[in-house]
Amino acid sequence: MSKSSNKRINIYFATIVITLGGLLFGYDTGVINGTQFYFSKYFELTGALKGFIVSSALLGALAGAAFSGLLSKNIGRKNSLIVAALLFTVSAWGSGLPSILPESITLMVIFRLLGGIAIGIASMNAPMYIAEIAPAKKRGNLVTFYQLAIVIGFFVVFLATYFIGNGMSEQENITTGWRYMFWSELIPASLFLVLLFFVPKSPRWLMLKGREDEAKAILVRIHGEKIANKEIVEIRDSIIKDGNGAKPSIFSKSLLPIIIIGTILSVLQQFTGINAVLYYGADIFEQALGFGQEDVLMQQILLATVNLLFTFIAMFTVDKLGRKPLLIIGGFGMLVGFLMMGFTLYFSDYSQLNSAGLPTISTTEGIISLVGILIFIGSFAMSMGPVVWVILSEIFPNRIRSVAMSIAVAGQWLANYFVSQSFPMIVESDANKLQMDGGIWNNALPYFLFSGFIVLIILFVWKFIPETKGKTLEEMEAVFER
Repeated sequence: MSKSSNKRINIYFATIVITLGGLLFGYDTGVINGTQFYFSKYFELTGALKGFIVSSALLGALAGAAFSGLLSKNIGRKNSLIVAALLFTVSAWGSGLPSILPESITLMVIFRLLGGIAIGIASMNAPMYIAEIAPAKKRGNLVTFYQLAIVIGFFVVFLATYFIGNGMSEQENITTGWRYMFWSELIPASLFLVLLFFVPKSPRWLMLKGREDEAKAILVRIHGEKIANKEIVEIRDSIIKDGNGAKPSIFSKSLLPIIIIGTILSVLQQFTGINAVLYYGADIFEQALGFGQEDVLMQQILLATVNLLFTFIAMFTVDKLGRKPLLIIGGFGMLVGFLMMGFTLYFSDYSQLNSAGLPTISTTEGIISLVGILIFIGSFAMSMGPVVWVILSEIFPNRIRSVAMSIAVAGQWLANYFVSQSFPMIVESDANKLQMDGGIWNNALPYFLFSGFIVLIILFVWKFIPETKGKTLEEMEAVFER
């Protein structure tokens, strides 16, 4: 082994590099919020076409997550992330290219789909890679870096689109501003691509490929000789237990329940309503809470700030307090936040008009509802946001981890697409109309529906999710044995 190969690997450097995939996840999904207002006018889009362009990245993410398991299994976690970084770069460059030609709309959809595929690949491989190189005692903390990077991505892109937009007139934003907003993603995408070449391959993937010497060399550089020897034995025993290299069936009695539990938890993360708030926050603030258009961007930045700050709580407590307590505590917090908002809207008389001339609630009621949203966001950020990624990266046995993660993450993106498409339909439904217009729920229906799902999440976590803190990935397999 060469002198350079003996150099210790800084686990935090490797983690930060990998979590740039999470930052691009947040940046790419957030950039559409800042651009769609302008490119919709540029292309004179109908509502349906605008919705399709906005949601096309979600369809790409679903596809990317669905095949990322096979990709990760065959070329490895690191190389899969390199593929994702290339796609992020191409998508950021291409999304800002289309001109006024009708076929350019199709071109934009294609580039948004490519960005979505990159998100799907990164959202499966990044947390899994971190879990596979992290020491057991630090794994929860290190995997939460991924969720922190996602919310930083949202925060940074809101600031980037704000400053780009403010630096131009509205007409300039319609013709060119939205292009610069898309192109701003080239900076983190290029950085991610370059830095990936400076992190090691996953030792557990190397072991699955029979490359034990390479795996041990990496583990020694990460953890030291003593811990590396112990982990090599555990990984080897796990592989032998799984069938001595034979292809395991995800439908076997021992594996299927784990996959079902992980997938349900992953799907339920989206049914909290988090992305309904993040994607449609501007509409919520203006139409339901009565804030003027001039306040909408500031409210979005406020949401992103709370999201960011409360993610740090999860990072500092997930390996001390544990995964399960955080999920349950956060679940009750999310429930309180949405019920506060739901009941405030339900009992409001909407006797005032906002700056757009639409009926709205009073300032006091608007503030109470805003506090409810912030309580929800903060509670999600310290629980379901980061902890779900931690658990998904932990619970699946070595030999099916890549395939099982792809199933769980694909389910999450399918749920994301369903919630994102159905939320505006529920908001505009007859039942949700204002009571003065013959409706029943007075704009509160979506938040009561999400509250019902949050109750289901609390019960599901209490019944089916075990505590996994402090265990190695190989020890984790025994937790789920029946």
